[in-house]
Amino acid sequence: MRLDSLRDFIASTVELAQYAEPDDVGGLPEAAEMAKEFPELDLYDAAMPEISAAWALEQCRRAERAAMAHDARLHNSDGATWSSTIGATVFANSRGFVGGYRGSYGSLVVEPICDDDKDPTKKRNGHWWTAGRFLAQLESPEAVGVEAARRTLAQLGTRKIATQDCPIVFDPEVGRAIVGSVFSVTNGAAMWRKSTYLVGKEHQQIASPLLTIVDDPHLPRGPGSKPFDGDGLATRRNVVVDRGVLATVLCDVYSARKLGRASTGSAGRGIGGNPGPTTSNLIMAAGNMTRQALLRDTRRGLYVTSLMGFGFNPTTGDFSRGAQGFWIEDGEMVHPVSEVTISANFAEILGRIDAVADDLVIRSSTACPTFRVSSMTVAGGAT
Repeated sequence: MRLDSLRDFIASTVELAQYAEPDDVGGLPEAAEMAKEFPELDLYDAAMPEISAAWALEQCRRAERAAMAHDARLHNSDGATWSSTIGATVFANSRGFVGGYRGSYGSLVVEPICDDDKDPTKKRNGHWWTAGRFLAQLESPEAVGVEAARRTLAQLGTRKIATQDCPIVFDPEVGRAIVGSVFSVTNGAAMWRKSTYLVGKEHQQIASPLLTIVDDPHLPRGPGSKPFDGDGLATRRNVVVDRGVLATVLCDVYSARKLGRASTGSAGRGIGGNPGPTTSNLIMAAGNMTRQALLRDTRRGLYVTSLMGFGFNPTTGDFSRGAQGFWIEDGEMVHPVSEVTISANFAEILGRIDAVADDLVIRSSTACPTFRVSSMTVAGGAT
């Protein structure tokens, strides 16, 4: 950027500030609040910048070949994608804070397709993926392709089911959406705006005792780990829900001031935007039973592998989403299910969690194990 352009930009910014409404709680944190030490979190893999386009393309080809070779019914693909990100974050402010860190992240996803022999008008697809800060963390392309193939073939013979109330088992891939929704109703901005049904519920039981959710920015190589937040404050581990009790409301400096408290070191910001509350590694704690044991313990119900739509109202807690997955009978997944809607109030969903498995794997910044909700309404299309 030329110096003259930079001066014009600064002058325009100052001029616009004259027209802004005053905000008594706005402004930077005090200098004494700023982060002074930065933990080493091992977020950068020097091998990531060495990746060539040819190497990345070969990973995609290997994954697709493995998927196609797994079963002759797999005849096409919606594609395979290799993505890698290498970046640096530097933040400074007029209170004397200066901090920075580097990070890397890579991922591979493949999505094969097959025809449904029971419904020739339909094609079925599934996908699988692997990701991590370091190349060594990723599964092989062949393993990704085979798992994607398995998940695609499992969709064959999809049936409809009758409307009913039944247990819902959430696969970790979709359970993450439930965990993320917990943040949407427990953050400082939602609290001071009163746009969450949990206003006034802090330090009260809001969920099953089986539910514990932690936001941990200090996980080594964690997808969302960071040594300081968007306000320049030190990050810290926060227990959001502790055995069902709303323990911590995640706040940046602004929302904390609006609530008359201190920041939890949870600010995030984008280029050109104001900071706001965010998460780092938002993790639902694992239980003490295997996924297989959880399924065997479910006499009948729906195992959900995909959610569609955006049917969640954080102010009222109303939750209704399109879903697909597998019907469970006598502890076994017996056939795939599609074209259903699952619904309940979010407070009921959290309160009815009655089983949590031990299969927690952290590949993204929001993660959870398999878990079961004892009852939700399933609106199906079968007659």
